[in-house]
Amino acid sequence: MKSKTNIKEKVLLSGNEAIARGAYEAGVKVASGYPGTPSTEILENLSKYKGVYTEWAPNEKVAVEVALGASFAGVRAMATMKHVGLNIAADPLFTSAYTGVRGGLVIVTADDPEMHSSQNEQDNRNYAFAAKVPMLEPSDASEAKEFLKLALNISEEFDTPVLLRTTTRVSHVKGLVSISDVKTSPVKAGIEKIPEKFVMLPSNARKRRIELEKRMKKLKEFADDFSENKIEWGDKKRGFITSGVSYLYVKDAFPDASVLKLGMVYPFPEQMIKAFAKEVEELFIVEELDPFIELHVKAMGIKCRGKDLIPSIGELNSYIVRKSITGEKGEDLFEPAQIPMRPPNLCPGCPHRGIFYALSRLGVFIAGDIGCYTLAALKPLSAMDTCVCMGASIGTAFGMEKALGKNALGKVVAVIGDSTFIHSGITPLINIVYNKGFTTVVILDNSTTAMTGHQPNPATGITITGDFSTIVDIEALCRAIGIKNIHIVNPHDIEATFKVLKQEVERPEPSVIITKYPCVLLPEMKKRKNKPLYVVRTDKCTGCRTCLKLGCPAIEWVPVSGDEAKKLGLKPKQKGYSRINAVLCDGCGQCVTLCKFKAIVIGKRDERKG
Repeated sequence: MKSKTNIKEKVLLSGNEAIARGAYEAGVKVASGYPGTPSTEILENLSKYKGVYTEWAPNEKVAVEVALGASFAGVRAMATMKHVGLNIAADPLFTSAYTGVRGGLVIVTADDPEMHSSQNEQDNRNYAFAAKVPMLEPSDASEAKEFLKLALNISEEFDTPVLLRTTTRVSHVKGLVSISDVKTSPVKAGIEKIPEKFVMLPSNARKRRIELEKRMKKLKEFADDFSENKIEWGDKKRGFITSGVSYLYVKDAFPDASVLKLGMVYPFPEQMIKAFAKEVEELFIVEELDPFIELHVKAMGIKCRGKDLIPSIGELNSYIVRKSITGEKGEDLFEPAQIPMRPPNLCPGCPHRGIFYALSRLGVFIAGDIGCYTLAALKPLSAMDTCVCMGASIGTAFGMEKALGKNALGKVVAVIGDSTFIHSGITPLINIVYNKGFTTVVILDNSTTAMTGHQPNPATGITITGDFSTIVDIEALCRAIGIKNIHIVNPHDIEATFKVLKQEVERPEPSVIITKYPCVLLPEMKKRKNKPLYVVRTDKCTGCRTCLKLGCPAIEWVPVSGDEAKKLGLKPKQKGYSRINAVLCDGCGQCVTLCKFKAIVIGKRDERKG
């Protein structure tokens, strides 16, 4: 199924940019998603094209439901998310396999082998198998664009949603991509009432279940003729079945070998696989993460090798593939250089640092959540004790409360970001109120979805296209669901924040503390004029290191010898002093609160010490 296009030019695009371009060229009219690396840039780029409605949804479930509704109305639609987002969207995904579509519907799942920015390393090819929907997997940016278009064609031809799987490497690495004309969907847009297809009452769902199996049978036959499932014959001593970016690793490691490249990773081209396996002396399956292809090939009764040789953890590369199979790397391949680790850290001036320092002083159990604030779990703050998934902080804190009863009072706090609260924190907060809990919830409102690159969210009142919209008032929302005790604090004021925290964790009823201060990386914060620079007066610094407990990158420790200490006028036996980097200092003033010797003062931008 090749889409005929009029190629105009070739440009350098990342996989995500290419998917956005493919959606535009294919005539997608509605696209919804939730930001999450490595998928975020798809919608950000698609929002720049005219004639396409794009949005950041509150969460991935909503995104799929919006896209599905657009499909029901007869237009082409797309939903985007990272791999864990599909867990949230699984409910509509599984049922949409029953309802089918009208306009083409593609759901992009961006997997993250090696967990570059994720809490797990799940392989979402398993969702295609479980939900009984086809899945395409491009190996580079050029294929990413074309596969998106093919996926929409398949969706309409077979009346099914289609999953498009990328991985971090495909999402972010750039390649030459052909720009083509825009095509429109052959499906006519408009409202069409088909309750027997769209209303999944048991009586209708049972009929649709039968249709689903008929569809899968047709798709299996289609897979054998699908043009992107292709055999590249070479030396038949070794044969490889692979897909996605693993295909590039195989071609690099074994350029002369025979390769069966799967563009559609589910359902499988069984006849093609059997024919290929008969022609090669030894068959290897090369794939990242789970033995997904391997298990299905073995289930067909075909002898092959895979995860007994190839690692099932982390990303692959050409070096790993060749060494795993031959035990040798060869002169043309080299092991990737080990880049020195740079410890992740909250930014200088980050408003979250103050709240976590205050929480660490309380010594409470901190149920954390997904966001850049998760970095508070690291030293020196060491102020987060759980991190499971989006929105889980509130539910797990409440579960601990119910497990421990009154003994939990004053000992457990939930912490969640503003965007994450909108995503999936509202319902567990309702649960606390409804089931008579007393958990204290801290909502970190920094006016953006910072971790994924500063995307707007419903609490910011700005859409993906930069238009102003209604701002979700988090305080009013919390009051509406029954929270009576709500405090808004400036997290840079550590002492005031500490007092509120200490008061509320002891309260025998639910309370919410909203820390309100913008992320320092927002454009308006970067452009601030006359922000203060804090400096350390060495004549007052005792070397106690208390300021270092903040973990602020702008605060540096300068070790000195006995002679140097004497020259600098430091205290006897003082082994060093603190210094504030004038370039990094954001002027938040958190460090001033910590210094009981009043050695930290406002200075000048060219001043290093008093």
